[in-house]
Amino acid sequence: MIDEVPPIQVQAIHRPAPSLLEQFKNTPTGFLVDAMGGTGALDYRISPAIAHQFAFCGVALTCHTGPADNLALVHALQHVQPGDVLMVGTDQHTGCAVTGDLVLGMARNGGAVGFVTDGCVRDLVGLENVGLPAWSMGVTPNSPHRSGPGTIGFPIQLAGHRVCSGDIVVADRDGVVVIPLDMAESVLKKLPGIRQSEAAADESVRLGAKLPAFLK
Repeated sequence: MIDEVPPIQVQAIHRPAPSLLEQFKNTPTGFLVDAMGGTGALDYRISPAIAHQFAFCGVALTCHTGPADNLALVHALQHVQPGDVLMVGTDQHTGCAVTGDLVLGMARNGGAVGFVTDGCVRDLVGLENVGLPAWSMGVTPNSPHRSGPGTIGFPIQLAGHRVCSGDIVVADRDGVVVIPLDMAESVLKKLPGIRQSEAAADESVRLGAKLPAFLK
């Protein structure tokens, strides 16, 4: 039938315990990257649509819409839980926005704490009022279709970076970092040492250091 809605494939989402997520809050993304061997940040072109709305720490809820479509994203609203970050793959399509203020307002009402896409967004005035940090490749008023198909909960690629539902996602001024769920415990174990080293280096600079310790 011509009016039949294409199926949206949905995979079960396994989220980390809130107590695990809590340990990542207020951690600089640079520390997290260092704990993962220098990687984990998304493409630098993905940036906050509203410059002063950028920070979050949450759990990835993945969605693949494909280019110029957002049916899967709209369906994903049914699966949003408090603390989720909607991670939306568009195959890096920048010819139109994948969402605007209305859908992201609904996501916020469902408990989402952030939104990230390798596509574009629109409605900046409305997005600022919504207050949900939204990271994207850019902004355009062009609107998407809503025809599908798409997926929710499956692994996706965001500008070449693999993201799985349940991964931990942290954003600050430097960018967005994705911590694979199976690496979360090992990252946490490394953070105290990284914090200590950074604090010592900061103090050294404050006291007048002109070279890093390894060159002395």
